[in-house]
Amino acid sequence: MSSTSPQSREHAIELAVQNLSSGAFFQTLSRRVAQRTESQNPDCAEPLRDYLLIEMQPLLERLGFVCRFVDNPHAGKPPLLFAQRIEDPALLTLLTYGHGDVTSGQDELWQEGTAPWRLSIKDGRIYGRGTADNKGQHSINLAALEAVLQAREGKLGYNLKIIFEMSEEVGSPGLEQACRDNAEELAADLFLASDGPRVRHDLPTLFLGSRGVCQFRLTLDTGNGGRHSGNWGGIITNPAIVLGHALSSMVSAQGQLLADCLRPAPMPEYVSALIRDLPVGGESFDPQLNPNWGEPGLTTGEKLFGCNTLEIVGLSSGSTVKVIGAIPGRAEAVCQLRFVDGTDWQALEANIRKHLDQHGFNDVQVQVEGGYAATRLDPRHPWVGFVQNSVSKSLGEPVSILPNLGGTIPNHCFADVLGLPTVWLPHSYPSCKQHAPDEHLLESVVEQGLKAATGLFWDLGEAKATELKSSAI
Repeated sequence: MSSTSPQSREHAIELAVQNLSSGAFFQTLSRRVAQRTESQNPDCAEPLRDYLLIEMQPLLERLGFVCRFVDNPHAGKPPLLFAQRIEDPALLTLLTYGHGDVTSGQDELWQEGTAPWRLSIKDGRIYGRGTADNKGQHSINLAALEAVLQAREGKLGYNLKIIFEMSEEVGSPGLEQACRDNAEELAADLFLASDGPRVRHDLPTLFLGSRGVCQFRLTLDTGNGGRHSGNWGGIITNPAIVLGHALSSMVSAQGQLLADCLRPAPMPEYVSALIRDLPVGGESFDPQLNPNWGEPGLTTGEKLFGCNTLEIVGLSSGSTVKVIGAIPGRAEAVCQLRFVDGTDWQALEANIRKHLDQHGFNDVQVQVEGGYAATRLDPRHPWVGFVQNSVSKSLGEPVSILPNLGGTIPNHCFADVLGLPTVWLPHSYPSCKQHAPDEHLLESVVEQGLKAATGLFWDLGEAKATELKSSAI
């Protein structure tokens, strides 16, 4: 029997935690994980749509939402689901978001006893594709929402709008245009959602935006094709050598950015203060950090969350498997620039072209393949303090604030297109192995996530949130 009074914040949190301890949360997540919603897989068009039609829509309608399917503005891409629950247009309105698509299952690479499309629990870890990104995270928030509605007897005390997409893992094609086309329908006072990781498994975290990303390809094709290295070596261009030197003009052997067009704007002091002392790494699944890698003079936290990085994610020329004694005719590198707010990323192609020409690499071709803008809500914004205080109250411990995520999510759709203050409450941690075999959530983080999200959904219906909305008008 509950020890807390009905229609109270404490009772709502108790209901959410009971959802976990009873096994109901695992049953729901198991059903969602079993749905093979790989957005890179052309054979998954039906499961991608069914996740919205069969899994999400009936639940949301039961909770009082009016749902609408939105055709993706990009032809051939999965639809989106808009849902709204309006109690009174004069009340505070919250917009939230989730994505039900996942990356490739990589079925054959998972450890014994686990699988991508079957939920399994082992040593406090909940395994399955999408557990961390993003089915587990939006399942936590939906369970928290149900708990608040039950405790408040069917009322939230504010309006709630939801966007669900099924293309996030392939760059969210159509999301930005859908937000632009439906800006009036999606109008809100605050955006709040869950994706990405905490700083560490034991550090509750908020982040206020994300680094941007721009992928580009450098190519040198001599037109010679493969030529015998003895007969022609020393008198024809080796594109692999040229491309290697072109890359070394942009980034040093220690990962320091050398090209001015790749470097970030100066880091604001209020941003540095939030991130300079953050602990990074040190968990059992974490990679080995290199203290000498990256920009000199910065802490690990400043490098990861406050700086730009250039990563070579693909490199090819000739073959290292079936080696032949030939000078290759072509070399290619795929690079990703992760960048913070203030970087002129939209002029990146022209700026890299200028840099390469100045360094004598006129024959190396540049092709930008797309990207996301960087976003960063000012951490001094009043909604940040509101959410931070709510989560801290629910968990009984401090909450770390990141000005932006180290990775990239489509936050620009909400921050720039819809013009909303954006706060993210992640329910995962850096070594969750998202996008890799053995993706998992931690049971401990799920429990904290349920408490934090439930308390926050409760507090948004209280007078302090209403006052904050009024002060912003």
